[in-house]
Amino acid sequence: MKVQDIMTRSVIKIRPEESVAVAARTLTHYNIGALPVCEGEDKLCGLVTDRDIVTRCLAAGRAPEATTVREVMTGGVLSAKPDMDVGAAAHLMGRRQIRRLPVVEAGKLCGMVSLGDIANQEDSSMDAADALSRITSNISSL
Repeated sequence: MKVQDIMTRSVIKIRPEESVAVAARTLTHYNIGALPVCEGEDKLCGLVTDRDIVTRCLAAGRAPEATTVREVMTGGVLSAKPDMDVGAAAHLMGRRQIRRLPVVEAGKLCGMVSLGDIANQEDSSMDAADALSRITSNISSL
């Protein structure tokens, strides 16, 4: 099975010049934990999560209305290609301890795949379980 078979195709995204306040409201409105940050014609330049907002904006004493997404986003985000095997994507997510993976084709964002997407596939649920185990292993050592 390929990532393109299970990825979410209609991705909610945000521009880097938007305010952190807009990002937070978008995350809340859609009940999601991460937004791909795209420039121009859907060129992925980062990812902003609820955790990024808390740690890099609020905890740093910055005003969400006056802080841009670019200032708090995670840049250099790993991505998958649509034709990547789901097992390989799950392995990558586990090894790098990430729960969501943008899917990029020809330099443009075309989807998102999460551990939940992988876990919902009968033949990939063990891959997801292994990835989640790797992601949470560092939490149990704290």
